[in-house]
Amino acid sequence: MVSTLQERLIRSAATVDSSVTLLADFQRWFRERVDADESRIEIIPFEAMRGWDFAPDTHNLVHETGRFFTVEGIRVRMPGAPVEEWRQPILHQPEIGILGILVKDFDGVPHFLMQAKMEPGNHGGLQLSPTVQATRSNYTRVHKGRAVPYLEYFQRMERHRVLADVRQSEQGSWFFRKRNRNMLVEVAPDEDIEVRDGFRWLTLGQLHHLLAVEDLVNMDARSVLACLPHSPLDPEETFPAPGTPGTAEPERPVRHTLHRDADILSWITGLRTEREVFTERIPLRETTGWHRSAHRISHESGRFFSVMAVDVTAGGREVGGWTQPMIEPHGPGVAAFLLAYADKVPHVLVQARAEPGYTDVVELAPTVQCTPRNYTHLPEAATPPFLREVVEAPADRVRFDTVLSEEGGRFFHAFNRYLVVETDLGAVPEEPHYRWMAVRQLLDLIRHSHYVNVEARTLIACLHSLAV
Repeated sequence: MVSTLQERLIRSAATVDSSVTLLADFQRWFRERVDADESRIEIIPFEAMRGWDFAPDTHNLVHETGRFFTVEGIRVRMPGAPVEEWRQPILHQPEIGILGILVKDFDGVPHFLMQAKMEPGNHGGLQLSPTVQATRSNYTRVHKGRAVPYLEYFQRMERHRVLADVRQSEQGSWFFRKRNRNMLVEVAPDEDIEVRDGFRWLTLGQLHHLLAVEDLVNMDARSVLACLPHSPLDPEETFPAPGTPGTAEPERPVRHTLHRDADILSWITGLRTEREVFTERIPLRETTGWHRSAHRISHESGRFFSVMAVDVTAGGREVGGWTQPMIEPHGPGVAAFLLAYADKVPHVLVQARAEPGYTDVVELAPTVQCTPRNYTHLPEAATPPFLREVVEAPADRVRFDTVLSEEGGRFFHAFNRYLVVETDLGAVPEEPHYRWMAVRQLLDLIRHSHYVNVEARTLIACLHSLAV
C-alpha cells in the first residue's frame, strides 16, 4: 500500500498556499525581516580579531578556547588529477553539528519550520535556514551566549518520528573531513509548537518555489531537504497506482534503471579502493605557494581562494557580535546535473569525485562541479567534462538555473550556479568516473553517510522541485 508519509509529502509538495502560510505573506514577511536586519559585516585585518591568533610554532589560525575550528594546512597527492600534488590551507572542524528541520502536519499537509537566519558570509544578510543550524561549540554554548531554539527536538527524539537522521559531508576542497548531522523530525499534529520570532512554517511546495529564487534558501536547508526519503519527481515509481476496489494490491512495478543498485555500489567501492588520494595535515606555515598579508592568505597565482577575517555585529543570534576567519572563493562556481529519462524514469549523470577533505576518497557529485576560472591556466584537456554541455545548453533544455550561496558561516560570498539540463540518454556516453543513476537510487544512498556530496544534495533538492 502507498504509505501515509508518501501521500502527505506529495500533498505538501502540491501546496503553495496553505491554511498556515500564504506564499505572498511569507515573501512580504521575509522582505520585512531583511529590511529590519541591522547586522553588519566588516572585513578586518587578522590582528584585529578577538580571541583568534596565529600559533607561534605552526602558524595555524586558532581560537583561544581550542574550539570552533582551525585554519591549518594540508599536503595532497592525487595521481592522475590535472594537478597531481599541491599544498593549501583548509578548515579543520572535527565537531559534528546539527542541521535539523522540524515537521508538523496542519490539516493533513506537512509543514517545515524554517528560520530567517543571518550568517556572516551571506550576500545580503538573511537566508532561509533549517530550524536548527548549530555547531557543537555553539549548542554547548562555548560562546556563553543564548541557547539554540528548538534544539531539544533534535536531542531527545523519543516522543517524535524521525524522518531522516544521517551524517553528511561538506565541501571537501575547503573542509578537512567535516560532517554535520542532517535531521528531519516530525512532531504530532496536536503538539503545540511555539513559533518564535524569525521562524515560519512552510510547505514543500512553498520551499520548492523559493529554491528557484536566487540566494534565498541556504545550503544547510537544501542539504536537509535532500534527505527526505521520497521524491515527487517520479510519482509513478514512488507511488504505484492502487488496485481497483475489491482486488488485491498489485505488486510494485519494476521500473527500468540503467544500472542495478548492486552494480552502482560495486562501482563506488572499486573507485574508493583503486583511486589514490593522499592527504596529510601540515602546519599552515608549510603551505608553500601561499602568502600571508595583513588581510589575506592567498595563493601566489591569485586563483582558488583566500583566507580572510570579518568582524560581525549580529541581530537575532545567540551572540551579538564576534570576529572570525573565513574562506573567500575567487570566482563563482558551476554545479550541474545532466538529466535524462530511461523508460520514463529520471536519471542523472553523476561523477565519482575525489576531494582532499573527504573521509572516504570519493563521493557522488554533480555531472559538472568546478570553478571555471581555476582551469584557465591549464591545458584544454584539463577542462572538466560536460562543462560546455551545461553552460551552453539551449534554453529549452534547461530545467533549473539559479545562483545559490554556499555555507555562510565559514565561506564569504561563495556562490555556485546550479543547473539541471535535460539531454538525450544516447547522446552522452558514460566515462569511467561517471554513471547514469536513477533519482531513486541517489535518494537511497543519501540515507547513508559519505556517498552523496553537498553540491549534489543541493541539486537533488532542486530536482524535487521540478515535479511541482
